[in-house]
Formats: sequence, structure tokens, C-alpha cells
Amino acid sequence: MTRVLVVEDEPTLARALAITLRANRYDVAVAHTGASGLDGMANWHPDLVVLDLGLPDLDGMDVLRALRGWSQVPVVVLSARQTSTDKVNALDAGADDYVTKPFAMDELLARLRAAARRRSPDDAPPVVETASFTVDIAHRRVLRDGQEVRLTPTEWHMLEMLARNVGKVVGRRELLAELRGPNLDRETHYLRVYLAQLRRKLEPDPTHPRHLLTEPGVGYRLEP
Repeated sequence: MTRVLVVEDEPTLARALAITLRANRYDVAVAHTGASGLDGMANWHPDLVVLDLGLPDLDGMDVLRALRGWSQVPVVVLSARQTSTDKVNALDAGADDYVTKPFAMDELLARLRAAARRRSPDDAPPVVETASFTVDIAHRRVLRDGQEVRLTPTEWHMLEMLARNVGKVVGRRELLAELRGPNLDRETHYLRVYLAQLRRKLEPDPTHPRHLLTEPGVGYRLEP
């Protein structure tokens, strides 16, 4: 059976979706918050995700961006936001489809079938291991000597981008545009601060880094 994770905080709608999907021979799990949704994506490994954007703890767009850091599982967005800008932003962030509320269940089922046909069979959450620490992208955590290392959201975001491109140089402007927004892509001194913080937490010798490397004038690289 195809597994569908429904991330929807409105109890009546979540229940209706679960009943309808199960009646159509889907295996269904329901999450009512963004955090529990990400946990379900990482641990239950759904084949499809139905994602509401208006969640109580995290914005659905942030959930979508976090998921796309490690998974290409098809995501059908449900939202009361109906402007073209909202739709474009969601699709650019990695949504496979966008359904506005209210919607017909038959239409949603058709869109799920279409998304399932596009599903990659090799979609697996990666874990990047270095000689000194492990980056578990799916669970959004870093382990060093078997202990979890506490990172700030910005530190995690930077490390996640480097881990997704392990062994490759990630440009300074690309990093800063992701961390601070497209209008701040020249304030590259912030990157040196974040990288220094990561080195202090993760490198055996922060003054002689082995893994979090600087490519002068270009960007940064994570080496195993």
C-alpha cells in the first residue's frame, strides 16, 4: 500500500482526509504539527506527503524547505493561501503540486495519483559521516563522539547546505542568500562567523580544520 503522511492541524479536515485516503487503499498517518510532520517523514518514510501550510508551530514553507534538504518524496500542498505568489513560492521551494482550500476530494486523489507516478524509487534520507562527526540530515542532528552537538538554527542550516554538497564547494553568495535572504548576499563576513562557530563545536582542532574548509575567494566545503 502507498503510504501517505497528512500534515494538517485542523482535526475535522485531517480526519476526513484520513478516512477518504484509507477508503481508497492508502496507508495513512496524520501529524498535526510541523515538527511531528518532519519526524514522521524521517521515521515512517511515506511515499507521498499532503502538507498544510498553516501549521501551529512551523510555517508549512519551512517544513517543505527542511524536507527538501534530504528527500524528494512528492509533496502536495494544501492551503487557504490562493495568490499566485503563494503558489509560485511553494512550487519553487519544492512542492510537486498545490491545492487550494476548499477542494474536492476527487481532485486531491487525482493529484496524489499523478504525484505518485513521479516518485523516485531511490529516495532515502542521507547521513553524512566524517572522521570526526556525523551529520544526520533526516533527523536534523549532529553527533560527535556519540554525543549530540547543539547547533543554532543558522549553524545547522549552513552545515546542512554543506552536507548536501559534501566534497563540493558551495559559493559564498549562495550560502548567504539561503541563510540571510537574497538582498543580503554581499555580507559575507557573517559566513566567517558562522563557520568559526561550527569549527569550534565540530573540529578536533578548530585552528587547523580538517572538514569545514575555506576555498579563498570562492566559498566553503565539507570534506569527510
